[in-house]
Amino acid sequence: MKQYLHALEDVLQNGDVRDDRTGTGTIGIFGTQQRYDLSESFPAVTTKKLAWKSVLSELLWFLEGSTDERRLAEILHGTRDINKRTIWTDNANAQGVALGYENTDTVKELGPIYGKQWRSWVGADGVYDQMQTTINNLKNDPFSRRHIISAWNVADIKDMALPPCHIMMQFYVTPDGKLDLLMYQRSADFFLGIPFNIASYSILLHMVAQVTNLQVGTFIHNIGDAHIYLNHKDQVKEQLARTPMKAPQLKINPLVTEIDGFVMDDFELVGYESYATIKAPMAV
Repeated sequence: MKQYLHALEDVLQNGDVRDDRTGTGTIGIFGTQQRYDLSESFPAVTTKKLAWKSVLSELLWFLEGSTDERRLAEILHGTRDINKRTIWTDNANAQGVALGYENTDTVKELGPIYGKQWRSWVGADGVYDQMQTTINNLKNDPFSRRHIISAWNVADIKDMALPPCHIMMQFYVTPDGKLDLLMYQRSADFFLGIPFNIASYSILLHMVAQVTNLQVGTFIHNIGDAHIYLNHKDQVKEQLARTPMKAPQLKINPLVTEIDGFVMDDFELVGYESYATIKAPMAV
């Protein structure tokens, strides 16, 4: 995770201070790229604790195509109990409510966010499962330059509780049978969000490689607006003062052969050690 830490320090030291949508204010730079070779290790942040189960449950939730925050709670906690929160609870209760969506103790609708776009993008002539189509194409035409999945559906943005931050991914098969993944993220909370995003897309790359019988390769992370919220600066300095620990390995149940076949218990982060959590408020 040294690439991430170097980029975090770059944003802190060289960023421009700007106002933002949340009213919190940010310091940021425009345009960064980091590369993580997943064949060597799994890029889980060690200079603070990674919310592993939250990362994994959100990804499985996206892959289900769900847009109900309480379904995410069910995947993460095993229950829709209103007292069990997720990282999407505040968005459901704020922007989701403002959009007029159902918001009860058992259902909290967010609109056509990531899962909807990945699995059932609505076009002029039908509904498209971008994820399964891409997996099929990787198997049948591996060297195509069209292995692309987009969450940025312009017509649906106004109806989303939160427009997607990570908006497009492209898969690439190397001549020696490795699968690479490039993701573009338009907006990146470098302290709270980016370790989460790195882990999520790295898991996804492992999953897609497994179901397409390819070897896992490199995750390339392209970021537009890379920022640190002004009320996170002290936490960032605390994190940068810590020495990274050895990176873990990701172990996945090898018997799963379909992208919809994975559950929480199919994944294990082996050898993961980290410093304690550094708490910071999330801007909504």
